[in-house]
Amino acid sequence: MVEGDEWYAVPVRWLQTVAAGTACMADDVRLWMVERSYDTRNLITVVYATTDGDRYHQKELSATMLSRTEVTAAVDLPRDTLEPVDDEQRRQRYATEATRMAETHAPDEAV
Repeated sequence: MVEGDEWYAVPVRWLQTVAAGTACMADDVRLWMVERSYDTRNLITVVYATTDGDRYHQKELSATMLSRTEVTAAVDLPRDTLEPVDDEQRRQRYATEATRMAETHAPDEAV
């Protein structure tokens, strides 16, 4: 660990554990990457959704954090951490993209 980066220790380990699939619990839900965007603040937003498009999880990573962890095709997260998708058009888009990702990528594949 680099001095001054202590606050990265837990989140990076958590992201690596989730990415490796070792943190999966009985009530976890598999989500597939459906969206990735970049903004002017050097933040990368990654959105994962269920294959039915009903639930999603969004996280923002700094460019520094992204260089320290692998973004995978899928993650397994506790059901109670997921947000509902209220917009029908977005739900359909998420369902289509999550299904496509599930059919073409391994869950732990870097994307």
